[in-house]
Amino acid sequence: MNNETNNTADAPVAQSNPTTKILAIGRLTAKGSVPSDLLPVMGKEVPATVRLYLAGKIEQWWAKPDLSGVVFILNLTNTEEAHQLLEKLPLGVAGMMEFDFVPLAPLLPLNFLLTDSPEA
Repeated sequence: MNNETNNTADAPVAQSNPTTKILAIGRLTAKGSVPSDLLPVMGKEVPATVRLYLAGKIEQWWAKPDLSGVVFILNLTNTEEAHQLLEKLPLGVAGMMEFDFVPLAPLLPLNFLLTDSPEA
């Protein structure tokens, strides 16, 4: 008989959780808020962003409802890599968009819902 229990209360509490995605929240800078300056750059920005999507770097992309920027969910695990990737886009090169980065990880409390052993 197996003396091991599946009691999740006895499981160790993780002290960290690996980053699996990066949330990138972009905002137009003052320079990017001038439509006559912004529109020519957008002609290059859109194809460059599509290329990142097709390469699997961008998983999801959204516009902020007030049109002040974008939100990307990136298939990256490092915020520095995300920063380097997005600052190379035409809006970044032109100083028209800046990003804040939020590392994302799996929701650890979901482990408490599991009552069976992981299958090998």
